[in-house]
Amino acid sequence: MAFFKIEYNSKVLGMERQVNVIYPDASELTAAEVDDNDIPVLYLLHGMGGNENSWQKRTNIERLLRHTNLIVVMPSTDLGWYTNTASGLPYYDAIAIELPRVLKRFFPNMTNKREKTFIAGLSMGGYGAYKIALSTDQFSYAASFSGALAMGMDGQDPAAVVGESVAYWQGVFGDLSKNVARQHALSTLAESSDKKTKFYAWCGYEDFLYQANEFAIKELKALGLDITYCNDRGKHEWYYWNQQLESLLEWLPINYVKEERLS
Repeated sequence: MAFFKIEYNSKVLGMERQVNVIYPDASELTAAEVDDNDIPVLYLLHGMGGNENSWQKRTNIERLLRHTNLIVVMPSTDLGWYTNTASGLPYYDAIAIELPRVLKRFFPNMTNKREKTFIAGLSMGGYGAYKIALSTDQFSYAASFSGALAMGMDGQDPAAVVGESVAYWQGVFGDLSKNVARQHALSTLAESSDKKTKFYAWCGYEDFLYQANEFAIKELKALGLDITYCNDRGKHEWYYWNQQLESLLEWLPINYVKEERLS
């Protein structure tokens, strides 16, 4: 496979941005698997403290995908929660709207079809994946590992869910005293979504976000979302997210090919 590290100018953010892309190599695919006309794409979102390098550095994603025809896009939102922040940085627009258009110029063979476009993330990125999927009509599948899915639901204070200072959260969502975070809650977005996306969520029993996931998944299912929810032993750590990555690839409709199937 090929690995691209791209720096481009984001007009939306008014700055240079970086995105990493894994592109399937035809030499590692069978003749039947090579399709250069409409290649499926998975957007992988990082968590707090991460960036566009996190998935590539901390998981086996390159090895897992060697024999699968899938483009993987790994952008960065810094600490912006995949949100058009109150401090004036429109990270949501940059990733959900601008980035796919930018990448289409680099990779014209990347699919435009919703049924072949997917998004996933961990922790903050789990929230981001659900948020972007619920507020656009671009993604057919969306997944979360240890996601901060309860953010803003029923007036839950973000600082109580995840931590960090009030000043930090107000820079992201605005004046918390006005319950502005509720506008960004996944439950609010789910109410007006088209309900066509399939969702996947995993959270470990020992994860500090486990109870928040239990609450959020129940709320989102009650609003009509199609969610496959899984649990196992696990903390809020890359060791467990790396293990779950293969489960995600098996769940997606991409003809995922495990290495042990090959002789």
